[in-house]
Amino acid sequence: MADSQTPGVLEVITGPMFSGKSEELIRRLKRARIARQRVLCFKPDIDLRYSQTSIASHSSQTHEATPVASLEDLRAALYPQLDQVDVIGVDEVQFFSAAILPLALQLIALGKRVIMAGLDTTFAGEPFGPVPNLMAVADTVTKLSAVCMVCGAAAIHTQRLSHSRELVVVGAAGIYEARCRAHFHPFVDESTSEQLKLPAL
Repeated sequence: MADSQTPGVLEVITGPMFSGKSEELIRRLKRARIARQRVLCFKPDIDLRYSQTSIASHSSQTHEATPVASLEDLRAALYPQLDQVDVIGVDEVQFFSAAILPLALQLIALGKRVIMAGLDTTFAGEPFGPVPNLMAVADTVTKLSAVCMVCGAAAIHTQRLSHSRELVVVGAAGIYEARCRAHFHPFVDESTSEQLKLPAL
């Protein structure tokens, strides 16, 4: 059991889509279980692409997770079990409100290991939700890159392939691609839409 007198840690895993964020989160949570630590994991219920009760990577790795509709629901699910938890994982953290930052700091003060994974930028290339602030106060930040689907270079951006400018459009391959700086186009227009859907070179 975590010692409440010893501060915990905040680990942030970030990068674009298809960079392995969820896979790395799952790997750390599974290692914690092997070490006989007690683990809870949460995800926003907006993301039901692969499973309602698990987080899942694009490479089909999974880990049990509790879906929650809001930060308040996360608190309600977590706090009654807090004395029986050592490690807390949160996937797709970009979808939560800014209030997740003080929650993370509270958990750290209670000696918990908190691991949060999420996109650092939006489809427009702008900072996404609470992730930049979480990165600023984290003990460790793991920033992953993907592979550009056009040229094969390291990709730090998530390219949306549709014309939608809604902030949240949940999807995976076919809706988004990883792109390097040179091939990233924040807003798709008629002149670029067909080019963006070309097969990778």
